[in-house]
Amino acid sequence: MKNVGNADRIIRLLIVVAVAIAYAMGAISGTVAIILGIIAAVLLLTGLFSFCPAYRLLGINTCRMP
Repeated sequence: MKNVGNADRIIRLLIVVAVAIAYAMGAISGTVAIILGIIAAVLLLTGLFSFCPAYRLLGINTCRMP
């Protein structure tokens, strides 16, 4: 069951792109890069699948219902 709406997905994917660009340009490195990389990976997966386990636990749903 999807619980991540389109606007939420776009924001998540933009954050992933920003982290990737920051890493590629050398703006982040070391532990910060690892932590942001893990966060970006989670955001990428939740954005691609439109499902966020944390949203389910918190009862949040950003999908529009018809």
